[in-house]
Amino acid sequence: MTGAPVARVEEIGRSSLGGVEYLGALAVQFWRSLRGIKTINPFALHPLRWKRTIDEMVAAGVGAVPIVALTGFCTGLILAFQGGSELRKLGALELVIPLVAIGITREAGPLITAITVSGRSSSAFSAEIGAMVMTEEISVLKTMALDPVQLLVSPKFLALLVVMPCLTVVADVAGILAGGFFVYHAVGTSLLLYIRAALDSLYIRDIVGGLIKSIVFATLITQIGCLQGFRVKGTPLDVGRATTSAVVRAFFLVIVADLLFTALFYVVWP
Repeated sequence: MTGAPVARVEEIGRSSLGGVEYLGALAVQFWRSLRGIKTINPFALHPLRWKRTIDEMVAAGVGAVPIVALTGFCTGLILAFQGGSELRKLGALELVIPLVAIGITREAGPLITAITVSGRSSSAFSAEIGAMVMTEEISVLKTMALDPVQLLVSPKFLALLVVMPCLTVVADVAGILAGGFFVYHAVGTSLLLYIRAALDSLYIRDIVGGLIKSIVFATLITQIGCLQGFRVKGTPLDVGRATTSAVVRAFFLVIVADLLFTALFYVVWP
């Protein structure tokens, strides 16, 4: 009778220790990749890391612009429809403008950008590094006294730190324009008046808060995807499992980070 509770306690302990170990590995990799950013210099004798960073920016940033813009537009339209249906009952349909503007810039814009980039880039990072582990390229780099984290993770990290705020701005603009499309057809307000009212309803803290979130999300997406790739072992099936795990873990930690930052901003900027 006592064997089952003891086994359950041991399982909980192992899971807790595994979670702490994973967070510690993320912190160590984050620090090493952050230190490696200073080696990315376009004026170096062999600026391969800088060229790799530019390639990562194109792949993770430029390639994601259409889907981020479309997702942001659809999200803004959904928010306008849902809010407008309730505000119409109160005779306050004009409040759709600040609802969409603030909701997109504070919350929806950074979050949908992070989810989109996580599905594209986190899985790609994990698969790339995992394949290098399977082909023993990582072992070759270590034999050559090269740090795989600085060589592989730092360019990806810097690339996402640059492109994530830009993609967040794209999502914000697309979502706010979607609200203008709704207001024009529901009330007849011109796009110019809508944009002016939307800008009047926003504060600098709304935009800055969303950009700060995007930088944190970029850090989580990069570190989780790369760490899962480094942990690939055994058969090639592990690459697929690592890719799936990278996306799931990135989604979860992005949501948790968004919750924490939203609560923090609520306390600091009520």
